[in-house]
Amino acid sequence: MTAFHTRYGHYEFVAMPFGLTNAPTAFMDLMNRVLKPYLDRFLEVFKDDTLIYSRTPEDHTHHLRVVPEVLRKNELYATLKKCESWLGQVAFLGDVVSTEGVLVDPQKMEAITKWPNLRIR
Repeated sequence: MTAFHTRYGHYEFVAMPFGLTNAPTAFMDLMNRVLKPYLDRFLEVFKDDTLIYSRTPEDHTHHLRVVPEVLRKNELYATLKKCESWLGQVAFLGDVVSTEGVLVDPQKMEAITKWPNLRIR
């Protein structure tokens, strides 16, 4: 079992997502230490997902420059083909984050509402 602690609580995995010993724990700890000044201000990180959010386009331009600079200074690099910028809404950890606020992902709701009823024999 793998476990790691974030400022939101303690998480445990039954199987290793990356197949490496302590990979999630070490990576979360590293990202939390490197990006600590920006967490909850305009940045959220969970494992290998990083979400940058901003109130204005000017702030977003600034944030999109700050985060890569901090990562580069710490010898961490993002895969550009996996990066998306200037989205009006984004799915993040089972929610949809947009200018409207944070909503539950409709696909998750559909999966739950279509669960078959349990039958007791």
